Amino acid sequence: MKLSVLFKSAVISATLLVAGAVHAGSAKSDIVDTAVAAGSFNTLVTAVKAAELVDTLKGAGPFTVFAPNDAAFAKVPADTLKGLLADKAALAKVLTYHVVPGKVMAADVVKLSTATTVQGQALKIEVKDGKVFVDGAQVISTDIETSNGVIHVIDSVVLPKG
Repeated sequence: MKLSVLFKSAVISATLLVAGAVHAGSAKSDIVDTAVAAGSFNTLVTAVKAAELVDTLKGAGPFTVFAPNDAAFAKVPADTLKGLLADKAALAKVLTYHVVPGKVMAADVVKLSTATTVQGQALKIEVKDGKVFVDGAQVISTDIETSNGVIHVIDSVVLPKG
């Protein structure tokens, strides 16, 4: 299955409201529980469960997750997404490509040109016109702190090379 040219940047404003709601909680939850509570990462949570990565993302970390929201996953053709959800190994490769070891806050992300992922490949990081892009996906919300890392919301699913 060739996964190419699936995603382009889009304007998404609802995520900013969700991020504010996540920040409003007094106690920090782990990455998975934070994503579930936000309510805008249903597809990501489903994918994490299908790839059997829940325990990892509930682990000590710390992790930085460039998390595609539901609107980002909606850009993926339905048959492509269904195929990924059915292929645990391919799905795990895509999901771990969104995770960077360590807690990298937005102020540090903008200083980087690349970040090596848990999957092993590097994400390309660019700042253009005051906006931050990770492998072409725009970062639309930052610094959602969790008990085991941080989430930065992106507007597209990014894919590892090859």
